[in-house]
Amino acid sequence: MISVSRVTKSYDQVRVLERVSLEVAAGTFCTIVGASGCGKSTFLRMLLGQEQPTSGEIKLAGKPLAPEPTPERGIVFQRYSVFPHLTVRDNLVLAGDFEGTPILARRFGAARRAAIAAADEMLEKIGLAQAATRYPSQLSGGMQQRLAIAQALMKSPPVLLLDEPFGALDPGIRTDMQDLLLDQWRERQLTIFMVTHDIPEAFKLGTRLIVFDKVRHDPQFPNAYGATITYDLPIQDKIATAGKRAAVETLVSTHKKDEAS
Repeated sequence: MISVSRVTKSYDQVRVLERVSLEVAAGTFCTIVGASGCGKSTFLRMLLGQEQPTSGEIKLAGKPLAPEPTPERGIVFQRYSVFPHLTVRDNLVLAGDFEGTPILARRFGAARRAAIAAADEMLEKIGLAQAATRYPSQLSGGMQQRLAIAQALMKSPPVLLLDEPFGALDPGIRTDMQDLLLDQWRERQLTIFMVTHDIPEAFKLGTRLIVFDKVRHDPQFPNAYGATITYDLPIQDKIATAGKRAAVETLVSTHKKDEAS
């Protein structure tokens, strides 16, 4: 599904990522962890098409990745990226409206009734059916994030990109959202890339764990080297990966201590 070949990303003279290569099969749930500032979100933006590699190539289903976001890639951010002036239902109907009538951005008649029915079906699945006529400001944080995930899924993208989507949620709500995401991943057979700072969450959700780290350090040229993939772990077997999880937790906690000092 996704092929990343020797990708490098720099901003002016600052190297953020280097030598990143990856082959990801369809249906994989990739969780991505690493210390703050090591390029995890930059990598996700390149998969979206919002950022372009400085060198190297990214392919989607064997073809060069489009240099802009397309319907094949849904995105959910930590901040709830929904339209505040639209109701919950209208937030889900809007994506089809733009595609069906790009000038008016609104469908009519049977097409609109079908769109509303599809939105209501999605709201039922994510537990927001009773909130269909509310506005995002009238929802809790967990409900807003449910809406953001539903909005990303309305176009049925084969690839879903998640940038710390549960980072601002309380633990109980976070667990509910993890279960919702796993249900949607299984039902829709999605390929998911999810950035998270929560290592237990990464092991719970993912079938494959990617760790970014900056492995080369030069005090004289601190910006000369970027981060790359240092761990690439299949984690279907939770027991077999228990020791690897401890190693990853140690790696990330060590970087946090280094940053603090």
